[in-house]
Amino acid sequence: MIDTKAIETHIRGILEALGDDPEREGLRETPQRVAKMYEEVFAGMNYTNHDIAQMFGKTFEETDSREMVVMKDIDFFSYCEHHMALMYYMKATVAYLPKGKVIGLSKIARICDMVGRRLQLQERIGRDIADILTEVTGSEDVAVLIEGCHSCMTARGIKKPGAKTLSVELRGRFKEDVSLQMYLK
Repeated sequence: MIDTKAIETHIRGILEALGDDPEREGLRETPQRVAKMYEEVFAGMNYTNHDIAQMFGKTFEETDSREMVVMKDIDFFSYCEHHMALMYYMKATVAYLPKGKVIGLSKIARICDMVGRRLQLQERIGRDIADILTEVTGSEDVAVLIEGCHSCMTARGIKKPGAKTLSVELRGRFKEDVSLQMYLK
């Protein structure tokens, strides 16, 4: 579980290390606000991929389905584990070939949200989403494409505000059959 009291203590220390007074009017409640925000934005750290699969694993039997399922433009965010900087304007495209059952569509978006609510690498987000989708659906034919901006690239360091990062996790037939990949664009 996330230790909000420890976060408050450390945020207070960071404010002091920055040379500011944590007791001044505008900062008095900042440690509590940051701790509450961290509890929300890092909620996914409380769960394993298996836990998330259990939480959002509602499926429907679909024995005749031969059609690919593709969900595009799933907005979500995450935080870079290297700088604790926001990865923003993130969009996921998630696709799979059903194997006897389909997952509820809202569950795909919920999986993306919860996986993003961890200190992450963009590449790992795609792998985690694919792992969870495989566990829930039983299908090895899964693809996850993620496009995002990273504030560690856009707001600091090299400062390239238009830079986007694209990561692609292809499994099963998506890896082997190039014609399936065109639906990810």
